[in-house]
Amino acid sequence: MYSSVWGSFWYSVLLGVFLGLPKARGVKTGTLSPVTNTGLTYRPIQPPSYPLAVRNPYLSTWMPGPFVADLASNSPQFWAGQNLTWSVIARVDNITYNLFGVPDPGDGTQSAAVKSAEYTSTHSTFVVKAGDAQVKLDFFSPVSPSNYLRQSLPFSYLTISASSLSGSSIKIYSDIDNSWTGKVKDSAWNLTAIGETSLFSMWVNNTQTYAQNAMDQALWGETIFASRPSNSSKLSLQSGPRAAVRAQFANNGKLTGETPSWESGSVIGISHDLGVVKAESSVTLAIGYVREAAINYLGTPYTGYYQSQYSTTAGAVSHFLDDYSAAEKESQSMDAEIASKSTQVSGTNYSAITTLSLRQAFGGIDLVIPLSTLNKDDLLMFIKEISSDGNVNTVDIIYPSFPIYYAMDPSYIRLLLEPIMRYLASGHWTQAYAIHDIGSNYPNATGHDDQRAEEMPIEESGNLLILAYAYTLATGNSSWVSQYQSIFQGYADYLSKNSINIALQLSTTDAAGPLTNETNLAVKAAVGLKAFGAMFNASNYTDVGAAHAKWIFEDGLGTDKNRTHFTLQYPNEEASYKVIFNLFPDLLLNLTTFSTDAYNMQSSYYPTIRKTDGVALDNRQWWAKSDWNLWCAAVAGDGTKKMFVDDVWRYISNGVNRWPFSDRWVVASQGMNGKGIEWALRARPTVGGHFALLAMKGSWWLKW
Repeated sequence: MYSSVWGSFWYSVLLGVFLGLPKARGVKTGTLSPVTNTGLTYRPIQPPSYPLAVRNPYLSTWMPGPFVADLASNSPQFWAGQNLTWSVIARVDNITYNLFGVPDPGDGTQSAAVKSAEYTSTHSTFVVKAGDAQVKLDFFSPVSPSNYLRQSLPFSYLTISASSLSGSSIKIYSDIDNSWTGKVKDSAWNLTAIGETSLFSMWVNNTQTYAQNAMDQALWGETIFASRPSNSSKLSLQSGPRAAVRAQFANNGKLTGETPSWESGSVIGISHDLGVVKAESSVTLAIGYVREAAINYLGTPYTGYYQSQYSTTAGAVSHFLDDYSAAEKESQSMDAEIASKSTQVSGTNYSAITTLSLRQAFGGIDLVIPLSTLNKDDLLMFIKEISSDGNVNTVDIIYPSFPIYYAMDPSYIRLLLEPIMRYLASGHWTQAYAIHDIGSNYPNATGHDDQRAEEMPIEESGNLLILAYAYTLATGNSSWVSQYQSIFQGYADYLSKNSINIALQLSTTDAAGPLTNETNLAVKAAVGLKAFGAMFNASNYTDVGAAHAKWIFEDGLGTDKNRTHFTLQYPNEEASYKVIFNLFPDLLLNLTTFSTDAYNMQSSYYPTIRKTDGVALDNRQWWAKSDWNLWCAAVAGDGTKKMFVDDVWRYISNGVNRWPFSDRWVVASQGMNGKGIEWALRARPTVGGHFALLAMKGSWWLKW
């Protein structure tokens, strides 16, 4: 899952994470000193970073939480830390106010005062005061798991709403530049009209398909910026030098319509004249990044599912804007459902965690079909191992993420596993154990015919069996797994022979290093064997899994002699420990591999090893994992559950972190890493694991 201990370390150093600001190579980053704004209200908390436009691995735009107090002067960022130009400016009664993303304000302009910042599962909303006007910026990234069209569209909404008790003349402006294309030179743009929709597209010339820059931005697609007039607004457009275009708006309240060729330092701007406003008046803009060839799957280009209905970008954007009301209605229902059920399960602290996690969990995914045929029946899903090593469909990325799919739409488990299973069925992977991933560098899912994928034999073999059974149990569909039964059986055979006397190998938390006889791997293997037995009514494998579990727990192979806890390793490692998160799928899937006594033992033990800021992954570590700790919370007693939830909540609400939700944080001071500080592993879809407590209520439990 992580490239290595030192790989993660140097990645963190490269991005300037340790207690400092996000810094990227050769790119400008955010303001150095966040401003204190005592009049600003945060709901439900001030998170490390607000998701703004987060739809897939290449449309992933955020605003660091500590920068919101001075929203007018701070730029949003790509998940890796590089600034993206995206400004919002308003002209209220002939005075120009910078609302968002204007680090170099024009002469005579003022900064709006930020009054509130709020996030829900699908929206991040900021309210600012500009003269007599109140302006709301609503950044809305739809999440619609069962609506493949809506989910696959690579765009996000910004709705700007203004009101004034006194009745004010209000005009709105927004612009972006080629920082969104991933390259600062050799860009081009185009303006297209379809009906009332005006659409700017911007791209990098002369780039290879699937090329990326050093900071993980795609180079081969098109950045999209679009809008249409509302019933009460007049739309104007302009591109050109940043200072000139913004000055045109600031001085005149409208744009000229000129769109010269791109040159360095240029922007593309969109303006809406709302007229005299009293009651709230709103306009909506769309921003996105289109990759016609989105994924390279074994040499075949796959494209977004939406292209089966909208084969042109202009058509897709027009539909996206048409769909706003329906998408907004769905989002309100979803936001309420996730917040209320999370609170019901484990309180408002847990709700703050899950609502912050949703967009990020789905923002690591592409939902695609073949580009050449646009065959909707050949639907596949790809997930990026964001911020660790960029692998494609890493099995131990899907595994920690799967609780969110189980709770919302279990078909996603199959859609993510299908590309892996097809490759395994091709015979090009010849090892006796399951593959780690199907591509070293997203979006190239080209397999590992050279057999040189990262080796996690028991980890990935167990994960694959558990995930396949989770899908089968949740959906009642056994036909899909049946076509791959021989492959699954091969991995079950591997586990039956190799998961008690475990050779030196890595597990999913590979930054912790390889071990022999790791107890948590043995637990996973026993659960995986029971999963295979249940999936194919194979009692002999069920019996082997049960026998292994007996050795590990009841016979004490994997516990200390007083049976107070599972050890990190066995035998004779009495004082060692690890969070045994692999118990979660055993209880979730009702496999009864381990008895209630095993769960009670661990639940009682975790509070005794809690460090100052949480429970570390194992006795060797000074850091914790939010996904695994919440898996443990899901199968723990009430007191221990609350402890795990509250630890994660304190970490994300402490006000000192500035990156998209990292699933790893420091729980005991270690050198330059202070307690409560995130440590790499940012913006990853593994935060889907935070939904483990909700998944325990049953598949499809979240309904909206």
